[in-house]
Amino acid sequence: MTTMRDVARVAGVSAKTVSRVFNEDPHVTEETRERVRWAMQKLNYVPNLLARSFRAGSDPAVGLAVPDIADPFFAAITSSIERDLVGRGMAVVVSSLGQEAERERTALEALLRRQISGLIVACASADQAYLAPWQNRTPMVFVDRPPRGISGVYVIEDDLAGARQAVTHLASYGHRRVAFLGISTPITTVLRRLKGYRSAVAELGLDGRRDLICMPAASADECAAELVKLLEAPNAPTAVFSATTLCTMALVQALQRAGRSDIAIVGFGDFPVAEALTPPVTVLDQDPARLGRIAVERLVERIENPQAQVRRRTILPVHLIPRGSGELPPRDVD
Repeated sequence: MTTMRDVARVAGVSAKTVSRVFNEDPHVTEETRERVRWAMQKLNYVPNLLARSFRAGSDPAVGLAVPDIADPFFAAITSSIERDLVGRGMAVVVSSLGQEAERERTALEALLRRQISGLIVACASADQAYLAPWQNRTPMVFVDRPPRGISGVYVIEDDLAGARQAVTHLASYGHRRVAFLGISTPITTVLRRLKGYRSAVAELGLDGRRDLICMPAASADECAAELVKLLEAPNAPTAVFSATTLCTMALVQALQRAGRSDIAIVGFGDFPVAEALTPPVTVLDQDPARLGRIAVERLVERIENPQAQVRRRTILPVHLIPRGSGELPPRDVD
């Protein structure tokens, strides 16, 4: 059967260029596009993505599973993945895993039993070893969180460097007591951000008291309420590094209810109203759309060339966007 590499050889281009033409990439020149289309027609080329689906008896569809599609971060990832896959002629089956780890296996195996062509997943549990038997028949890519218990292809952000950047930024404005706000969870993203926070605190000689780490529950609202109480204690923190968008949103609301506008905040992850708040929220931009695009690229590579070597680990940088909340000076100087 004709392959993408055959088309590339006849057209005198790379296999990647053939893929870009097939997916209507606007950056391909018209001359190159015509050569590739001519080669496709000459060889009666059927894209492997669909051909493999029909041969295997699977649907030309991809399963997508995220913890919560209401979360702005995962909503943006979902939107990016759906847009890209639909543009490639693929349907998308979306499943919300929730925050209960035990739901993950049930939800993912329900997707996999549908004989989908591939799976993109942001894990909700601490162990994905149960997916090992499925990996031989269904290409998988993990997004935002690497799998544990198995080896797999994943696309994540640089959580460690991002957390260090946030704490360093707050310290540059004179803050010595920086609190950490995060949901108590086994998920690696929060744990990596906590590790980055601790590393920066130690390196900068900031107050490293354990009670400045606020991770009391699995609810963002409960975590934010607990932190507001901490702000009333002696030697209270003057700044907060919030590890997730949901925590940041809950914290802003809790501070508004408490009438507190003097606490500096840097949040991990942007959200729609962050710029409209007073003060606007300083964030580490994760670029979820890019995460989604690269996850799709890795998955399509695996679907079209099951035996090919695919980059197993992709770590994307995060960038701090100063808007005002992270640049507030400490309310007192000790």
